[in-house]
Amino acid sequence: MQTAITIRNNPDRPRFEVLDGDTVIGQAAYVDDGEGHRIFYHTVIDKEYGGQGLAGRLAAQALDETVAAGLKIVPVCPFIKKYVRKNTRYAVSVQRPTPALLAVLDTALGQRSRR
Repeated sequence: MQTAITIRNNPDRPRFEVLDGDTVIGQAAYVDDGEGHRIFYHTVIDKEYGGQGLAGRLAAQALDETVAAGLKIVPVCPFIKKYVRKNTRYAVSVQRPTPALLAVLDTALGQRSRR
């Protein structure tokens, strides 16, 4: 049963989370490079919550908060790439992935997998 759906940034786990009550049902994971870029690399909503527009709500809030924080959006995740193409208001805040930014992402993900 669905309760109140909320979306929050959880910087301790670098991701924006969709919650049904206290249960995480979706996320948009990111890596901040410390140089003003937020690299979005994975977005997912639990299957049983599909078709409710939650991924779009998640993307909008994550991107709006990223822009408000003065960070550039680096879309690596296919969903976020598609979302920023459709929602041109983000165009001035989008940075295409460069080899250097992808290396930052690879390093960060490698460090997480070793924990």
